This record gives sequence, C-alpha cells and structure tokens, in this order.
Amino acid sequence: MSGGARVDKRLARRAFERAAAGYDAAAFLQREVGERLAERLDLLRDFRPRRILDAGCGTGALAERLARRYRGARVVALDIAPAMLARARRRGPWLRRPACVCGDIEALPLASRSFDLVVSSLALQWCPDLDRALAELARVLAPGGLLLLSTFGPDTLRELRAAWAEADGARHTHVNAFADLHEVGDALLRLGLADPVTDAEWITVRYGTVRGLMRDLKAIGAHNVTEGRPRGLTGRGRLAAVERAYERLRGADGKLPATFEVVYGHAWAPRAAGAAGVRVAPPGAGRGP
Repeated sequence: MSGGARVDKRLARRAFERAAAGYDAAAFLQREVGERLAERLDLLRDFRPRRILDAGCGTGALAERLARRYRGARVVALDIAPAMLARARRRGPWLRRPACVCGDIEALPLASRSFDLVVSSLALQWCPDLDRALAELARVLAPGGLLLLSTFGPDTLRELRAAWAEADGARHTHVNAFADLHEVGDALLRLGLADPVTDAEWITVRYGTVRGLMRDLKAIGAHNVTEGRPRGLTGRGRLAAVERAYERLRGADGKLPATFEVVYGHAWAPRAAGAAGVRVAPPGAGRGP
C-alpha cells in the first residue's frame, strides 16, 4: 500500500456487508472495470483454464462472466463479506453458478497450485498488505497459470481528497490510500512470476453534486475505512466547506469530475525456474477518461 493510512479490514468487511443489498445498483464503475479486465483475455485465444478463482468477487458479476466464457470450467467466487457471497450464489444459470467461499485474500482458504486462472478486480485496494495478498494469489496458481488483476491507483478520488484537505487542513484521513502502478509491478516481480506487465488508465465519472458521489461510495461500501479516519459524524459546516472546495472544479457541462485511476496487471506462474522482469506499459496504452 502506498503512503497514508492503512485500510482497517474489519471496517471494510462491515461496510461491504451493509452495502450488499444495494451494491449492484451503484457499482457501475466496478462492472465496467470488470468487463475491461475480462476483455484482456480475448488476446489469449488458446488459453482455456479449467479451474478459475475470482478473488474479491463482490456480488459475482465477473465470476458469472467467466463461467459463461469458459463453459465447463469450475469457477470459485471468494469474498470476505458473506452478504456479498449470498448474492453471488444466485447469479447465472443454476448449472454454471460459482462455488462460493467466504475468505480473506491475504489468507486464502484454498489449496496451493489449484487454479489455472486467478482474477481479482478492484479488491486488492482493500488489503492492508499488498505483498501478502499477491503472494497468496500466486500461491494458488497452478504452474503455467495466469494472474489477472485490477486495483485502484493513487490518483483515485484526487478531487475529493483535495477538497477534504482544504476543508479541514489535512488533519484527518478522509479518502483511502492506494498503491501505484510501480508498487504493483514490483510486488509481482518479487514473487518470481513470469512476464509481469502493469499499465493504468484514468476514468472520470461526472456527478451533479459532491453528495451524490459520496452516496455512491457509501452504497458500494467504498467509503473511508482507513485506520486514521475521523471518528463520529462529520458536521454540516465541514461538509459545506468540502462542497465549496469541490465546486471550483465544476465543468462546462455543469458536472463535477471524480477521477478513478485503475491499475491493471497480469503475470504467469512459471513452468520452470526464473522469470522475466516486470514491464510497465507505455503511457497511453490504457483507455483514457
């Protein structure tokens, strides 16, 4: 995790438990990133995994897509929040529904070398120890298996972070900290995975009001769950100060921008000893806002 307060995993689990019922209605960005991540598999036409893990599956949209794509494959959907898994269990045709496992990415309750494809989309940012989480994902990869991931980068919610800093003088942490592209790439390299590649893209979502953005973050369980977060309710005066600071960013379309930096990565479990160095895709390789 990059500099800043660490995620409090107990708070994160509680937040996702509470958000499960309304998650799908608000998780449009999560669905879009999951779709873009899955599209990267289009380049691997000869890759036919038989055992697939979706780590941090949420309500199971990506797991369902993978089950449709690789018919006959065994798909396991894992999440830390039982309420999310309850919804994942009901996705898709009965015969292709994933096997659901409640567990922590940093301590997977799964056998080593048991999956040909391990996918994790926008879940790793909730893991306090990135190296440990990636090591666990690598551990369950079979030789020659593929790890495919996305996570949020440090530019995520930069506008909201700056508005909070102006409103309270940066005395408190109000927005989660995120690992950058190079941290993810370095972590993959340390694991000895083969041909690790990382790249990033910036997606801008536009809102009518700051409170609309905050409502969406709360609805998906993605509000502030850092150890350094302020306790108690935020006063109206401070929220008004955040709104005033953010208001200066309103564009010609009458909307307020919310930036999300999405870091992508993939690497292979080597079939033999040795792995290539990490490669960072050149700027502009990902899709723009």
